[in-house]
Amino acid sequence: MAAKQVKPCLVLVLVFSLLVFVSALSKNRIKSLHVIKELNRRGPYIGLITVFSTEEDAFFATGSFRSHPKHPFVDLSGRRFRIGKVRGRKAIYVRCGIGMINAAAATQQMLDLFDVKGIIHFGIAGNINNSMSIGDVTIPKQVAHTGIWDWVNTNGAVDSADVSQLDFGSYNVPKGNGSNLLGHIGYSKEQFFSESGEPNIAESLVWAKISPHWLQLASNLEGMKLEQCVNSSLCLPEKPKLVVGLRASTANIFVDNAAYRDFSFEKFEVSSADMETAAVVMTSLSNGFPVIVIRGLSDLAGKQQGENAVRKFGSLAALNTAKAVLGFIDNLPGHAY
Repeated sequence: MAAKQVKPCLVLVLVFSLLVFVSALSKNRIKSLHVIKELNRRGPYIGLITVFSTEEDAFFATGSFRSHPKHPFVDLSGRRFRIGKVRGRKAIYVRCGIGMINAAAATQQMLDLFDVKGIIHFGIAGNINNSMSIGDVTIPKQVAHTGIWDWVNTNGAVDSADVSQLDFGSYNVPKGNGSNLLGHIGYSKEQFFSESGEPNIAESLVWAKISPHWLQLASNLEGMKLEQCVNSSLCLPEKPKLVVGLRASTANIFVDNAAYRDFSFEKFEVSSADMETAAVVMTSLSNGFPVIVIRGLSDLAGKQQGENAVRKFGSLAALNTAKAVLGFIDNLPGHAY
């Protein structure tokens, strides 16, 4: 009898503990939402979104971010939204985390909850373009999600509507004998839903275009001085440059493969590859907000001999990106944010 009486008691304890836990979570969220409501009365803000700690560290090391005296941050859904000013402009910063799902989720949350007038997305990326170098900064005019694949049966045919095709056999050794059980894949178009479109009707999209008025402002940054050295003993052979108006690609793939790099440049004419940009851009544009992307090139995406250079030059690329972000914010007119 005693054993039978213990079980319902244990269940009650567990249920009570769960209710207490859920209640605490609810209170924390309600508190955060109250703070956001108060902050929004003092908006609008510039939305700043980066990806991981190397980029975050470089940005905050500039000393340009001044935290809000009363509400320096708001915690929501495991992310910390930092509130403050950058060069006198009100700003909200968040580190979204690696990958497209994280990027889209953080962007949508920022747009839904905070009074922002646009998104500046920045970080590091792999270099796909031989005319660009490690340490350079790219501000693309277009970005594509190049990870939507139709992976075809070995004997199947790629859909004629696909944007491009990758035959794995073309990269065999010996080259081009065509026998590879991975077969071939076709790149599909994105389905893009937006405020400006018809409800529940998607537009077929390959290239998402950066907001033109912000891209025009960014063109003023070309020629700006960027850092060439990580430290006194580690420097790049040439001075880095900033280029506006190239193309970027995004997929949930870290590119460190020379053949795939060459394919990406040949078929899509992209200059950089990352894992978040398309998600941030499409989410922003879908909701009707201006967006711009600033990415520093940290490595050669597999073109190098030996180890990927991101470990050596990732921090330098992140620093140059941060400098470009600050330059762009300086160029924003008062009404633009």
